[in-house]
Amino acid sequence: MSQLHSILDHNQEFVANKEYESYITDKFPEKKMVIVTCMDTRLVELLPRAMNLRNGDAKIIKNAGAVISQPFGSVMRSLLVAIYELKAAEVFIVGHTGCGMAALNADRVIHSMQDQGISDEVLNTLENSGIKLHKWLRGFENEKEGVIQTVNIVKKHPLLPPNIPVHGLLIDSTTGALELIIDGNNA
Repeated sequence: MSQLHSILDHNQEFVANKEYESYITDKFPEKKMVIVTCMDTRLVELLPRAMNLRNGDAKIIKNAGAVISQPFGSVMRSLLVAIYELKAAEVFIVGHTGCGMAALNADRVIHSMQDQGISDEVLNTLENSGIKLHKWLRGFENEKEGVIQTVNIVKKHPLLPPNIPVHGLLIDSTTGALELIIDGNNA
C-alpha cells in the first residue's frame, strides 16, 4: 500500500502548525562538511546523532554502500558542488557495519529484476549496449574496504582541491560507534 496520502495528510498539519520553523537554515553547511554515506534506514537518525549534527550542519549524500563507483558520476558531482559552491571544506566517507553492499550478489539482484517483470530482452539489450550488469551491481568484500576504495577515488580525483581532507569512517549500525579508518588530515 502506498504511503503517499498518509504523507500528504501529515504534511498539511506539519505546515499548518509551522513545525518547519525549528528546521530553518540556509544552504551552506554550518560545519563546512560534506558526508557520503549509505542509504541504509538504520542511519537516517543514528548517523547525525552519532556525529553531533543538526539540521544545516552538513551536506549529506546517500547512496547504496556509501560508494562512489564513477569518478564523474552524480555522487562525485554532488560532492564537488558541495565544496565549490556550498563552501564545504572537509569530506567524510561513512560506511557502516552490516551493509547490504558487502558481497552483494549480482545474480540474485538480476533474478529479482526478472521476477518483478524486467524481461530478458531488456537485460540482453543492456548487456549488448556495453552495460555489464554483473560489474555494475557489484558490491565490495567488506565494509572497511568499501570505505577505503571510496576515499581513494575522492582523494585522487583531479578536480578535488589538494587542501581538502578526505576522512573514512565506519559507523556501527546498532550503537552508532564510529571507527576511524582514514584520517584525511594525515593522509
